Amino acid sequence: MDYISLIFIAIGLSMDAFAVAICNGMAMKSVKVRHAVAFGLMFGGMQAIMPIIGYFVGSLFSGYIESFANWIAFILLALIGGKMILDAFRGKEESVKDGQFISLAALFALGVATSIDALVVGINFALIGWNIWISALVIGLVTFILSFAGVYAGKKLGTALQKYATIFGGAVLIAIGLKILLQGLFF
Repeated sequence: MDYISLIFIAIGLSMDAFAVAICNGMAMKSVKVRHAVAFGLMFGGMQAIMPIIGYFVGSLFSGYIESFANWIAFILLALIGGKMILDAFRGKEESVKDGQFISLAALFALGVATSIDALVVGINFALIGWNIWISALVIGLVTFILSFAGVYAGKKLGTALQKYATIFGGAVLIAIGLKILLQGLFF
């Protein structure tokens, strides 16, 4: 297990949640600690749960696709990263209306939407044999921290940071996918 890659994967995965937290922070009239904690817990929790689900789904099929695992990991991470970059340029974002804190149902929906890519990454972890429990913990903690900070950053920094955070996250996922592919081909 490559811990540096894991941290970069966690950062890359958390960029969607970070961008959404920024949007919501910008739209809120006042940001309280409980708002930031709610975003951190929901997004961090979902980002931790989804790779575990993906891991066990991927484990069921790993024997069938083991020889193609590096290619699959690369393609999936490149697609996720590419989608994040395209979404950033298209200006897709989620935010709250009228300066109010988002409802719990909407926060849950955003948590699921921003963590679908973590499900796919969990499948990749099963294919390459990474420890899912450590991976999920790191991904969840990084996402919690960045989502918590994102709510406050949105209030302070405005819209400029959101697009670049998503682009950075997408680029990181593509780079990690390429690294996995090259390791499988040459090492």
